[in-house]
Amino acid sequence: MTLAHDAAAASFAALTHKLDYLDEADIRRVREAYRFADEAHLGQFRASGEPYITHPIAVAGLCADWKLDAQAIMAALMHDAMEDCGVTKIELIERFGAPTAEIVDGLTKLDKLHFSTKEESQAESFRKMLLAMARDVRVILIKLADRLHNMRTMAAMVAHKRARIARETLDIYVPIAHRLGLNQTYRELQELSFQYINPWRYAVLAKAVKRTRGNRRDLVERIRKEVEVAFGEADMQVDVYGREKTIFSIYNKMIEKGLSFAQVSDIFGFRIVARELLDCYRALGVLHQLYKPLPGRFKDYIAIPKPNGYQSLHTTLINPVGTAVEFQIRSQAMHTVAEKGIAAHWMYKEHEDAGEASPQQGAVWLQSLIDIQHETRDSAEFLEHLKIDLFPESVYVLTPKSRIVALPKGATPVDFAYAIHSRVGDHCASAKVNGAPVALRTELRSGDVVEIVTAQGARPNPAWLNFVRTGRARSKIRHYLKNMEAEESLALGEKLLTQALRAEGLSLPPGNEDSEGDTGVLWQTLIRWGGNRSRDELLVDIGLGRKIAQMVAKRLAQMRAESGERPDAVTLTLGRFEADVPHQAAVVIDGNEGATVRLAPCCCPVPGDRIAGYLGRGEGMVVHTHECGVGRRLFERDRERWIDVSWSDEPARMFETVIKVLVTNGKGVLAQVAAAVSSAETDITHIEMGDERLGETAELKLRLEVRDTDHLAEVIRTLKRCAVVLNAQRVVPH
Repeated sequence: MTLAHDAAAASFAALTHKLDYLDEADIRRVREAYRFADEAHLGQFRASGEPYITHPIAVAGLCADWKLDAQAIMAALMHDAMEDCGVTKIELIERFGAPTAEIVDGLTKLDKLHFSTKEESQAESFRKMLLAMARDVRVILIKLADRLHNMRTMAAMVAHKRARIARETLDIYVPIAHRLGLNQTYRELQELSFQYINPWRYAVLAKAVKRTRGNRRDLVERIRKEVEVAFGEADMQVDVYGREKTIFSIYNKMIEKGLSFAQVSDIFGFRIVARELLDCYRALGVLHQLYKPLPGRFKDYIAIPKPNGYQSLHTTLINPVGTAVEFQIRSQAMHTVAEKGIAAHWMYKEHEDAGEASPQQGAVWLQSLIDIQHETRDSAEFLEHLKIDLFPESVYVLTPKSRIVALPKGATPVDFAYAIHSRVGDHCASAKVNGAPVALRTELRSGDVVEIVTAQGARPNPAWLNFVRTGRARSKIRHYLKNMEAEESLALGEKLLTQALRAEGLSLPPGNEDSEGDTGVLWQTLIRWGGNRSRDELLVDIGLGRKIAQMVAKRLAQMRAESGERPDAVTLTLGRFEADVPHQAAVVIDGNEGATVRLAPCCCPVPGDRIAGYLGRGEGMVVHTHECGVGRRLFERDRERWIDVSWSDEPARMFETVIKVLVTNGKGVLAQVAAAVSSAETDITHIEMGDERLGETAELKLRLEVRDTDHLAEVIRTLKRCAVVLNAQRVVPH
């Protein structure tokens, strides 16, 4: 235990030497995070036998090389604490603050995701999701440092596990490192992955590169000296570095172009690092004077940077022995960005004069971050700019079984449900996001784990069409509602026609147009008369108000009379009795009606109101109060389209209605009105205020939910007792 503790302490001491860019207060906080992580991982060991704490320390060390801030270093030290040690987010917030806890929480979520090589097609979605869900870029940087250290120390693992992790690294994390411009990390992860996936090929190529390196050592030294002399004569200060192509990139070039190792010409190259941006172009002139350039092999990535922010001049020259050699020319600032990518932001804070390339970089996403830093020197603002998704057109969410689902930005749990299966969407009752219940209109964010709760009795709500974002969800909802409307209209039409036939002393003929005998012939004749294709279509038309039930009933009675059938006295009496008894109306309203029966928005009927139903032309039945001015005008115009409607004895829900309240203007008036409404056991669903808010009085229109007219009367009485209310009454359209 002592040796293990000494090893961990020694490695933390090495970390503190890298933290000299932080102030004393930050270093104290980092030390506290180390003690916390050390205690949390006590007794845990890696596969190599080392204390587990050495891994978080190493990850923090890589982050320190990138000069990340104290919050990131602390999060790196504790990045496995929540996942492996049962530490809660609340505990981290209390001890180390919310920003650090958020980073650790983001890392924990990433650790829970496992990429399956059996689903290679998901690799791109997985990469995008990781980038999009890490709203703080430090989460991705620490994750890459974590993966890099794991790759460096995988020798103790069994071979099949090494190969699986290496494949995941090559498919997922290498492209992310490249996207963020972390070229040094990108190259090393690539090389290590190749080494574990194809160990034999790696060994053969490594031996060949080593042999070539020995054979060309003299030539490389000769070129380096000639280049340094040329820049000395031009009175230019530059750094000249030899550059060797990675084994993975050599292998890729051999595969892509069908070359043997001997045919790969640019295994070695040189990098020229100048002081200023314009010195790069001067350096290009010096090199072209020294050696002849190869035509068509010059690229200017300074004027037109790569998408990940990389900037350099590339030129291929003919060396003294007649072979080609590539030179990369860049400024010091470009070199830092080329190697460290997005992590260069924190490094730039140490180099106040490292911004000469900034004007050239403004149009590039990655380089624009450096502009932000130069303008503000504020990490908080810099990170705020990075909280936007790197792939803003999509969000990537997960099922409880970790399947990735890509949705458009602004998508909701309903979109997710229909993306899984149309039956899941049709029976969606509620949703949970990250284990917590949410409203179905909640916008999803990348990385959310979404669970849909279904119920057999649940069905799509027309209101969903106001917030769904995917075309699939929209079309499925409309299709379902259309079918439901047809079913509801069919039932309503059958009910209306049955009642209308009773008034004629007849009953509804059984069967349909396919029935045998007189019944089938009767339906066929009636369907042809109505211009329909089937019995069901005729009944749907009646339910939607396209045909009047009484007219169809009279035509059916005429057809039966022609065949010698007479009205039944008992049925005729029953029909007249139902017409005289309100509760025997054709339609009874309880609040659970579908799209075919709607309460008129003009008068907002509630239980207790006298009501009637208007069969609109193709839009189902609309229920109005007897006092409604709109309803009265419709009655005068289309009397035959009105039918009797009554309320159920036990309504199934609350009903909306509108009242207007005249109040004296003053501070806190709205709060007093709301309190009075609340005391009457109702809710305000919408408020409208007139334009005279600055006068002595103001009129409010409140949309309320009430049980019935008695409840509404109680609400109005309660409001009138309120000191600030001058008058309150129900809105009745004239």
